[in-house]
Amino acid sequence: MGNGPGYTALTPLAFLKRSAEVFPGKTAYAYGDRRATYAEFAAEATRLANALRASGIGPGDRVAYLAPNIPELLVAHFGVPLAGAVLVAINTRLAAEEIRYILEHSGAKVLVVDAGLHPGVAPIAGALPEVVTVPAEGCDPDPSVGGISYAEFLARGSDDPLPWEVDDENAPISINYTSGTTGRPKGVVYTHRGAYVNALGEVLHSRHTPDSVYLWTLPMFHCNGWCTGWALAAIGGTQVCLRAVDAAEVWRLIDSEGVTHLNGAPTVLVTIANAAQAHPLDAPLTVTTAGAPPSPTIIGQMEALGATIVHVYGLTETYGPYSVCEPQPGWDALAAPERSRLLARQGVGMLQTDGLRVVDADMNDVPADGETLGEIVMRGNNVMKGYHRDEEATARAFRGGWFHSGDLGVRYPDGYVELRDRSKDIIISGGENISTVEVERAIDTHPAVLEVAVVAVPDEKWGERPKAFVVLREGRTATETELIEHVRAGLARFKAPDTVEFVTELPKTSTGKIQKFQLREREWAGRDRRVQG
Repeated sequence: MGNGPGYTALTPLAFLKRSAEVFPGKTAYAYGDRRATYAEFAAEATRLANALRASGIGPGDRVAYLAPNIPELLVAHFGVPLAGAVLVAINTRLAAEEIRYILEHSGAKVLVVDAGLHPGVAPIAGALPEVVTVPAEGCDPDPSVGGISYAEFLARGSDDPLPWEVDDENAPISINYTSGTTGRPKGVVYTHRGAYVNALGEVLHSRHTPDSVYLWTLPMFHCNGWCTGWALAAIGGTQVCLRAVDAAEVWRLIDSEGVTHLNGAPTVLVTIANAAQAHPLDAPLTVTTAGAPPSPTIIGQMEALGATIVHVYGLTETYGPYSVCEPQPGWDALAAPERSRLLARQGVGMLQTDGLRVVDADMNDVPADGETLGEIVMRGNNVMKGYHRDEEATARAFRGGWFHSGDLGVRYPDGYVELRDRSKDIIISGGENISTVEVERAIDTHPAVLEVAVVAVPDEKWGERPKAFVVLREGRTATETELIEHVRAGLARFKAPDTVEFVTELPKTSTGKIQKFQLREREWAGRDRRVQG
């Protein structure tokens, strides 16, 4: 059977086409004093697409962007696929050699780079494709990088209309590279169909409306911003671009722009909630969080300010969020600590998914007892098409017909899933599994603790034991013994860390996720640690 006479291929391009027709005079995005209506937004995407075509970019060609959350990158999410090309948004915190690898591996023919990020590519100037530089206030372009300006590049194009449609909805729309903490980063291929479906899931579960004002506290390069740029265009909301996450600026924009929504990792929420400018919210604010399991403590802090928390879970390979902790009737009546504990679970599959499974090594579902560990696996429209130029890794990731997350979790009797650890983070001490997330949550409830990370360290008797790295709140004190006893009051004694190291900051990714591997590698230097997964 064919698709039928009523079939049209799904693509997020249709979202901007519709909003430009339905909301032509409405503000589509804001960046400082810069504003663009939906009609202007669509015209900018069209001009970019024509400029790419005039530069020899054809169907399936890759176009790379190295830029913070500025309008040019937002426009690229529509202009690049409108040209038939594939967007490669690169992590702005990568080293020059990592950038070079991604450009080579993706086969990018053009690199659009923010002038403020020229220092990151200057060392590899001779290995770059055609360079187009976007001006950045207070930043002089590095002449060694070469290329042309963004304005010169756009001048190659025209305003001639292009069709906001594609022939093949399963064609790539973007390639997102993983962090590469265990080797070379992998290129995760997103399709037009997957991006379309996942964007609608974001609209539904983050509760967007045409009145939404979304603040870009999540990097656009990370899973294409969880597909949120496409989602806001679909519903006709306004997107407020933000060059860097600064707590004072976030609070200023919340108040001055009337922000209704933002996304971010739990560490971003910690920064916002503990800022000197933090205050009870004057209007509703929905905060969608993922990237690491949020502690009940930070959920409680944000709720106390008046925010509504939407807790989602996913990976780069699942277009960002895949599951949501769907609130149940009666949860609002619970005491705050119990409600926060329930909301800290990863929950159930989002509406557009095939749902979560927690399975054993033979792909059998584990008992829904809240205790039996298994690996979280997923499949469906918003799971990647595969890894770019890596058939072996793709086959390994989809063994048994489901995508293997590498995350360990449990399923509760109510069907909700809770992440317990990455397979490589779980601590196996004397044959007993210790969840670093569980220990972190116990430490996080101490009033002096701002942030915490727990990792396995070598132990002659038990093989390995937990060690905690703790950042204290400004003006607060705590001792190692005090924190260890605090954990023992709520968890089995063997789960409590043997040592606590107080630090001023924890290593993090550009999306705010704590990089435990850096802490763990330091502790295991010169020794071999065999881990699961």
